[in-house]
Amino acid sequence: MNNIELIKSFMTKGLTPKGIVQKMVGNNPIFNNLISMAEKNDTEGIEKFARNICEQKGIKLDEELANFRKNFN
Repeated sequence: MNNIELIKSFMTKGLTPKGIVQKMVGNNPIFNNLISMAEKNDTEGIEKFARNICEQKGIKLDEELANFRKNFN
């Protein structure tokens, strides 16, 4: 089953988007922390997390965001 089919099967079971993502990633403490930050509207924490991940992977977040935004102008 591909990811789209998996998501469709979760949707037919009445799961919320949050529930679908939780089912897909399982019991992941990092993801659970991100969900907690999102529920608390902790945008600074989420941004810090994203910047740390990007730094670890050698990605310049500000440049990537600028490139992403170009797709919507």
